[in-house]
Amino acid sequence: MIITDRDTMGGLAKGLAVIETFTAARPRQSIAEVALACGLDRATARRCLLTLAHHGYADWDGKFFTLTPRVLRLGTACLATMPLPQIVQPVLDDLSDRIGQSSSVSILDGAEIVYVARAAQKKVMSVGLMPGSRLPAHCTSMGRVLLAARPVDEVSTLLQAHPPVARTPLTRTTPQEILDELAQVRMQGYAVIDQEVELGLRSLAVPLFDVHGRVIAALNVGVAAIHAQVEQLVALYLVPLQQVQADLRLLLR
Repeated sequence: MIITDRDTMGGLAKGLAVIETFTAARPRQSIAEVALACGLDRATARRCLLTLAHHGYADWDGKFFTLTPRVLRLGTACLATMPLPQIVQPVLDDLSDRIGQSSSVSILDGAEIVYVARAAQKKVMSVGLMPGSRLPAHCTSMGRVLLAARPVDEVSTLLQAHPPVARTPLTRTTPQEILDELAQVRMQGYAVIDQEVELGLRSLAVPLFDVHGRVIAALNVGVAAIHAQVEQLVALYLVPLQQVQADLRLLLR
């Protein structure tokens, strides 16, 4: 079914665009900042923000707006209707118990990955990760395996539309560098990240396939850099990840 502009609500679309401007890097914004981030005029951004505040989705101190926990209802409702988190969470819990490291499953949403399940053994990142958390796809191990499953032309267009940003001095940001890395990931079937998303964090990820062989998500293990050298990640954790990968393939449809 084709959906046209006549079938949609412009006001709702603008409100959603306003919500999406709030990130971990921009948790507190003025009307002008929100308008600039989502491309709306200030009057429209103001009405959207005041509507969110009126309905309890945002707080306003007279100048700055912040989202409230009520917004989590939107993501929680989505996750609750998705079978993937329900299927993978027990498997993640078992995996993390066996290997003694944190593990996660995420899906691709544009230029970002979205965490849908997580089993945390140790805090290996400065930010707390949970279902619904987002990180850039270009510099994360799960993002790399998910991007590697997409057509090269599609990824090239995505990188042009969302220029990669360096999160650490080790982050690859040149599109060709990333495309070359994705080709390697595609060939070997896994991705290794060495402190590209955060200093002190290394990770290894594999794709998750459904019963039809389509990549629908990614599974990773995150390790503090002091606990394992980058060349040790594959030897230590690839086989356990591949075992989970094989087990889940029979369950994901």
